[in-house]
Parts: sequence; C-alpha cells; structure tokens
Amino acid sequence: MRFAIPLGIFILMVGLLGYGLTLDPKKVPSPLIDKQAPSFSLAQLHQPGSRISDKDLLGQVWVLNVWASWCVSCRAEHKVITRLANMNLAQVIGLNYKDQPNDAKRWLQQFGDPYSTSLMDQDGRVGIDWGVYGVPETFIIGRDGLVKYKHIGPVTDESLESEVIPTLEALLG
Repeated sequence: MRFAIPLGIFILMVGLLGYGLTLDPKKVPSPLIDKQAPSFSLAQLHQPGSRISDKDLLGQVWVLNVWASWCVSCRAEHKVITRLANMNLAQVIGLNYKDQPNDAKRWLQQFGDPYSTSLMDQDGRVGIDWGVYGVPETFIIGRDGLVKYKHIGPVTDESLESEVIPTLEALLG
C-alpha cells in the first residue's frame, strides 16, 4: 500500500507528460479569438510623426503581422506575407516588435516591404496586449474589430492556403 500512492502519482505524471507531447505548440489557443482587438495607437515606421490606432481600422478586414529585423523565422516567412499582400484580399499591417527603426527600415529595403504600413512597438507593450509569444505571429481582424484568427510562428505556403486565405474569404464574403 505504501508503494501504491507514489506509483499512482508517477503513472498520472507520465500520462500527463505523454499527452502534452502530442500537442502542437503552434496551436496554442488564443484568449483573443472572437474578442475585441486590443487598443493601440502607434507611430508608423516610415512616418514616425503619424500614428495609426485600432479605431482607424474599424469597418475593414485586416491582417496584423508581427515581425522584427532580428527574427530569423520572419525572413523565412517574408515571401509568404508578400504573396498574401499581393493578393489584395485585406490590408496587411506590420507590427515591428522590439526593433530599432533603422534596422527595420534597412530590413524592409533589403527584402521588400509588403505592408501597407508598419507600426513601431519598440518596447513590446502592444505585443504583450496582443498575447504575442514571439515573432512572427499573424492575426486576422474582422470588420467588427474582433480578432478572428491567430497564427503562431511563420505563415507557410500551406497555412496560407489552408487557414489564412479561407479565413479572409469567409470574412470578406
């Protein structure tokens, strides 16, 4: 009997660990889905004297792509985000996260700028409000200002075709 309790606890722990290993870390549920997008008012990367807020975007479907010049995965994702922007389904806005403006501008000049605008979140506070775990992350926001979709990690051609485009088309349809 004195071994039964520790053995039971051990079996329970192994079971929980085994279950946890089957979960996809990119499918972390976001508490923001179907909730109002967090408020923000941020300076634009290319026009620091001009600000954009969440209220400026109400009434339209838009994509928020969180990126940084220091992010290796953002470089891998960039061609997919450029492809998405070229489809003209929705405005693609960049949230330049914890980056230096000159580094971000240089990066966009080197790889191309798919964003209708990039907003500067140098201290990362807006990213925290949005529940950003790390870059890149991508959100789709509906006309009503509600977050409809979140993608953690780089958007791939596969996830663009199977998740992002269908979500945008459903919101636009």
